[in-house]
Amino acid sequence: MRLSKLFKNAPTVNVTGLCFDSRKVQKGDLYFCLPGMTYDGHDFIAQAVEKGAIGIVHSKEIENKLEGAVYIRVEDVVLAMNQCARIFYAKPSDKMTMYGITGTNGKSTCANIIKYIRELKEPCGYIGTIAIEYGKVRLAPDLTTPDALFLQKKLSDMVRAGIKSCALEVSSHGLAQHRVDAIRFDVAIFTNFTYDHLDFHGTMDSYFNAKSILFKDLVKENGVSVLNVDDDKFEDLKSLSKARVVTYGVEKECDYRAINVRIDPESTTFDLVYQEKIYHVKSSLVAMYNVYNLLACIAALHQTGMDLAIILQACASIPQIEGRMEQIDCGQPFHVIVDFAHTPDGMEQMLRYGRHIANEHRVISVFGSAGKRDIAKRKVFGELADQYADLIILTEDDPRDENPKDIACQIKEGIQDTPSVFVEDRYEAIRQAIDNASDGDVILILGKGDEPFMYHTEGRVPWTGDNNCARECLAQAGYTKE
Repeated sequence: MRLSKLFKNAPTVNVTGLCFDSRKVQKGDLYFCLPGMTYDGHDFIAQAVEKGAIGIVHSKEIENKLEGAVYIRVEDVVLAMNQCARIFYAKPSDKMTMYGITGTNGKSTCANIIKYIRELKEPCGYIGTIAIEYGKVRLAPDLTTPDALFLQKKLSDMVRAGIKSCALEVSSHGLAQHRVDAIRFDVAIFTNFTYDHLDFHGTMDSYFNAKSILFKDLVKENGVSVLNVDDDKFEDLKSLSKARVVTYGVEKECDYRAINVRIDPESTTFDLVYQEKIYHVKSSLVAMYNVYNLLACIAALHQTGMDLAIILQACASIPQIEGRMEQIDCGQPFHVIVDFAHTPDGMEQMLRYGRHIANEHRVISVFGSAGKRDIAKRKVFGELADQYADLIILTEDDPRDENPKDIACQIKEGIQDTPSVFVEDRYEAIRQAIDNASDGDVILILGKGDEPFMYHTEGRVPWTGDNNCARECLAQAGYTKE
């Protein structure tokens, strides 16, 4: 593409790629000098030019301009990069039905539900914490919401592959760092808003302001905001949304409401009230928070043209979502459930569900807390486990360069009555939970889900995933069905 198509009055040199990492620049790339929390892209211009960048997009004054590249000064490099990426990749989000899901919890579940049901109508892609999927392509993710250049390229790849819709998890980090500014969404879904990410955002107000960007920027014709009417932030988001608002919930009157909810160990049923008509819904997804996730997806899919009867019928066959309330069944006489829960609200939802299905049996919880992240929630995790669990096994969970035992001691500050042990190796902690379980017990393995990595002092290292680890430990204990 000609540089003049990206910037007015620019030379007609040919741009073959876009890049903001000087180490990855290839000949013909346009290099963006992004400001960062640790490094500034302006400091690596020489490296970019040496590698063959044909253009440098910058916001600071450059005294010594190296020959061989065109220099374009802009006020905001991030804004310019988003606009260029949108044009360079031929505006891919305009050519698909785009679902953006944000909220503290439930993003991965909602995105996967949407992909599963939407594909009954047309090919649908998915980008999020679990994977990047479209057609026969499945790639490992790096971030929940990847950078702007990667996103536009992958959406362009989807369009070329014949994909007609895409469900995208939109994190608060991604919104605050403007990774989705150039994406035009048809639907913005809000799941819930609870404590999380204060190590990055600083305050709950700042965290909420980041989430609200998705709804303020929903400008696509016929766009719709799908909001949880039961959440405390509902009224704020409703007033901020530039698009038509559709509501869902359980406790209050709304457009899509669940009543007569029944949650069993292996299924959930409820009656959906929509326009004064009642529809029966059954799903293998369990726990109350999944009722909300289902309602959000039903509303989003219905509002984008899918037949309600088809959507509700599909709810009955939604497969287990990896690492999200994933029930591991190898024929053992007790429950083993793996979940990504890593926030106080997510932990409480899981522990409460475990207590609900355990009845008179024990709840055994296995979890830790991430190093260098939200220290204040560690004691809260201990308090929650103390309230609902009968045995607590504390272990490592992305300790980074913190000592896992020190993290466990901080969690223990919230544990008053429940027996607890510290087993540093996560694999061994899961094995001990399984070896300790009796018939009817419920083991909750929380925090990592299906993530195939763990962060230690040396960086990101491979991890088998809590779900795979549980299966291996069950097999070692003599349970092999699944």
